[in-house]
Amino acid sequence: MKIAVTSQGKDLDSPMDSRFGRAPYILIVDTKTLDYEVLDNKENVDALKGAGIQAATMVSERGAKVLLTGFCGPKAFAVLDAAKINVVNDLEGIVRDAVTAFNEGGLSFADGANIDGRW
Repeated sequence: MKIAVTSQGKDLDSPMDSRFGRAPYILIVDTKTLDYEVLDNKENVDALKGAGIQAATMVSERGAKVLLTGFCGPKAFAVLDAAKINVVNDLEGIVRDAVTAFNEGGLSFADGANIDGRW
């Protein structure tokens, strides 16, 4: 399964970024092989508005089924929900550790956004 993880860097040992729409990178990780693709999110980092919606669209286009992040706003959550992408909020730490926790079944899916609108 492919999952998306917000990241401050370009590899699995990078710290997670708490911001979904404005994270510098989003890693699309295969949970079985740990192979990953790096999505450069720089266009959304400095966007005046719509960063979460655009990031959600990128994640959906790459075939991710789950997003692991710190904070996800209501508009981004709605786009992810419409694309049938489950969200795990309130995460921090290293990308690899978050993927491991997901693989071990230690994470719960969110039922809504965990932050209001613009960051």
